Amino acid sequence: MKAVLLAGGFGTRISEESQFKPKPMVEIGGMPILWHIMKLYSYYGVNEFIICAGYKQHVIKEWFADYFLHTSDITFDFTQDDKIIVHNKRAEQWKVTVVDTGLNTMTGGRLKRVRDFIGDEPFFMTYGDGVSDVDINALYEFHKKNGRLATMSAVKPESRFGVLELSKENEVKAFREKSDIDSGWINAGFMVLEPKVLDYVKDDTIMFEREPMEQLAKEGQIMCWKHNGFWQCMDTLRDKEKLEKLWSTNKAPWKVWKD
Repeated sequence: MKAVLLAGGFGTRISEESQFKPKPMVEIGGMPILWHIMKLYSYYGVNEFIICAGYKQHVIKEWFADYFLHTSDITFDFTQDDKIIVHNKRAEQWKVTVVDTGLNTMTGGRLKRVRDFIGDEPFFMTYGDGVSDVDINALYEFHKKNGRLATMSAVKPESRFGVLELSKENEVKAFREKSDIDSGWINAGFMVLEPKVLDYVKDDTIMFEREPMEQLAKEGQIMCWKHNGFWQCMDTLRDKEKLEKLWSTNKAPWKVWKD
């Protein structure tokens, strides 16, 4: 199966980094968050990726063009017609297609533009700015079992704020940390989709999360796979710093693979 990664947005809420590169290329532990997401899929045997690029798409293409240089020891022998010798090549056995899906194209339009690369089989899809320890195999088995056009993973995000317990008269009774029971389930990305869902996308102006998914829901064609493990999106610099700290202290829950 293939995994489609949405990596074309402007990343305006993390402009400290995204002014120089696409948000999926912002680094955690010296590697783009996009690489971390791909490593998760690869751990479960998914090694073919379609990246829907847009904003500063050349940065993504150039990074993958030089990927083996990032991961291997290299000898540049200028005494032998500029010969390049690669030692201990450690690049993953990935097939990566980077497609320029347009600067202002919405998420649905980006998926529509890569339809020819997807083919006729179900595919994985997620966003290029969130990491998780989602069990990709279990997610796919759930999708096959239910036989719908789409399966989306859902999580209950952590709150950054505490909760006030109030009386009916608005008297403050207690302070406490917010728990899972205080928040609802949200879309965590990490979807499994049948190619037919792309028929629900009209053009580049369509956000996949709006009309297409709303229509699929009305038709009973979306199932929800609840993930109770780790999930974190990287919307802000604060999110990046949190992920960086987890990685640097060897406490990154999304690192399910071995070095």
